[in-house]
Amino acid sequence: MGEFEPYVPARTTLPELTSRALILGVILGALMTAANTYLGLYIGMTVSASIPAAVMSMLLLRMLRFKDVNILENNVVQTMTSAGESLAAGVIFTMPALLVMGKEMDTLTTFIVAVLGGVLGTIFTITLRRVFIVEEALLYPEGIACEEVLVAGEKGGSQLIVILYALGLGALYGWMVKGFELTQTKFEEATEIIGLRLYASVDYSLSLIAVGWIVGLNIASYIFFGAVLGVFILTPIYGLTYGWPIDSDIAHGFKTLWATHIRFVGVGCMVVGGLWTLIDMRKTIANGLKKALNSASSDSEISTIRTEIDIPMNRAFIGLVIIALLTFLFYWWKTGSLILAIVGALFLSITAFFFSAVAGYIAGVVGSSNSPVSGMTIATLMATSLIVWFVGGVLLNMEQEDLMYATLIIASVVAVNAAIAGDVMQDLKTGHLVGATPWKQQTAELIGVLIGAVVAPLTLTVLNNAYMITPTYCAANPHPVYGCTKVLQAPQAEIIGTLIEGIFGGSVNTPMLALGVVVAVIIIGARWYLGKSGPNLPIMSIAIGMYLPFYLSSTIFLGGVVNFLVTRTTHLRVDGTLNGDPSDSAIKAGKDLVSRGTLLSAGLIAGEALMGVLIAVFIIIPFISPPSDWLPINTLPPFLSAIFFLWFFGVFIWLITRSLPNKTSPFALIIDWFYVIIDGFKRLIHKIKL
Repeated sequence: MGEFEPYVPARTTLPELTSRALILGVILGALMTAANTYLGLYIGMTVSASIPAAVMSMLLLRMLRFKDVNILENNVVQTMTSAGESLAAGVIFTMPALLVMGKEMDTLTTFIVAVLGGVLGTIFTITLRRVFIVEEALLYPEGIACEEVLVAGEKGGSQLIVILYALGLGALYGWMVKGFELTQTKFEEATEIIGLRLYASVDYSLSLIAVGWIVGLNIASYIFFGAVLGVFILTPIYGLTYGWPIDSDIAHGFKTLWATHIRFVGVGCMVVGGLWTLIDMRKTIANGLKKALNSASSDSEISTIRTEIDIPMNRAFIGLVIIALLTFLFYWWKTGSLILAIVGALFLSITAFFFSAVAGYIAGVVGSSNSPVSGMTIATLMATSLIVWFVGGVLLNMEQEDLMYATLIIASVVAVNAAIAGDVMQDLKTGHLVGATPWKQQTAELIGVLIGAVVAPLTLTVLNNAYMITPTYCAANPHPVYGCTKVLQAPQAEIIGTLIEGIFGGSVNTPMLALGVVVAVIIIGARWYLGKSGPNLPIMSIAIGMYLPFYLSSTIFLGGVVNFLVTRTTHLRVDGTLNGDPSDSAIKAGKDLVSRGTLLSAGLIAGEALMGVLIAVFIIIPFISPPSDWLPINTLPPFLSAIFFLWFFGVFIWLITRSLPNKTSPFALIIDWFYVIIDGFKRLIHKIKL
């Protein structure tokens, strides 16, 4: 096996941290951080910004006629952009939980949490880069995918314009639906048959379709399965057993029952699922920690090869000491207890390195998308609760509300640290493959973290003022104009706030939480009892499906179905049959088409999400009426709203399928999809029989 050589060899030196790369990285980083903040609050999921950032960077630099732009500059841009995106995920999954607990969420506190957790996670990964990426050569699938995009862009190609189409399409649709409020935002219907109530709904959102495409049919179907379990099974059973809410609107009564009882089943299921995920991956975690500790304790000399020069470890250590000191001061300021601040800082020092190593290693094995960040957050939360209860409650006799607040503040820094670690390792893998200088890329990561730390808290404040964040907070503090009709769900924050209240004896639906624990144990037990032949159901995805409103899960599932149809249609057209496994050429063609669809999906998400943020800005600016008042038009009725959505949905499908091999008429595509659906059902039945 020959020695690895990156795309840009170590002996070649190219500009990297140029002023144009830094400026573009700041702009794109701010935009994608704002977009992912909105998306995460809307549906509880974020998407990687690396690939769309790489494409937009290449496209914009070429449009500005910079002829000497190189792949390493583009790598710096995508690094800065993705750093802000991953930071946003850690912030929005934790800090809005303050609202659920009845406290205000101030911008300064959120900014400090983002900086401390983000910088800590980035610095820790510097100590892990060489052992995980060079010595172990872990896969890091998203990092490899981004490297392929960067190399393809360097060589040229017509696909760079694809993401602009999607950005424009998503922005136009978002402005029309959420700005001008031209159409209704979702379809929902409920009916009652002999006391049994049934409910179904779909969200008219292109970004949700895009999320479903990106996660694929497997994950989308697990989320949808959780939604079906909650809405079509548990909610009707509860209603028939204990009675339905007295409400003239059947749909509203159904949703009320689900929201006040059944969704807590998802919370209990997620707690067990998060802990089980860590237990199930214990060997992988132990392996990663062992290698991380061996790396941290080694005395190997720093390489002088350009592609192996990290930020000097002495400087990284100084940075860690400064962050630890600042974290201690922050905890002291927010909790008002010197002893609790000392304990919290010590706890952070241990757990932050642990979760950085775990997140970084697991991302290299299964990818960032499959990394159990939610599980690590829940584990951190429960460990923090135990420490705060003992130190603050038993020893210091602090009030319950103060204990809850201290728990979230301490755990949030660790959560942000874990959220960013896996993404940073993916970026460093991309840099390793393209031949970046590590210390320059790590510097770009730190700059990107700071940009995200500024933008994410500001975006949170704007969105909360415009729409209100979390249903719990909105129920207690309705928006003066919209009430709770536009509330952002922020599901992870709702879950974390609910857990903290439950741990410290607050008002929480304990029976439904217990039922969720039972459901999770049954799923785990079935897999353990049946062995490899049992159903390998990811508990976290099912729990998210039970917790999310049905209209979100169903639309995500629709996007996953489209991904499956397009992929299998490609296999059919290349091989001429669906019998047996697809050939290598069919698999490659399918992956190429999925890659194109992923670019389109990322553009749709960014376009629609950015419009959501922009609309929120207009809503909160004094003396400017909301965009919905700009035009003298009424919202379209349900049928026309559906037609409007289907037209944009059709354009999305057309943009993807126009690259299908053996182009034929749209009618032929419908026939192909019919065959794919029949074949899919046959394979599903065969799998169930096995």
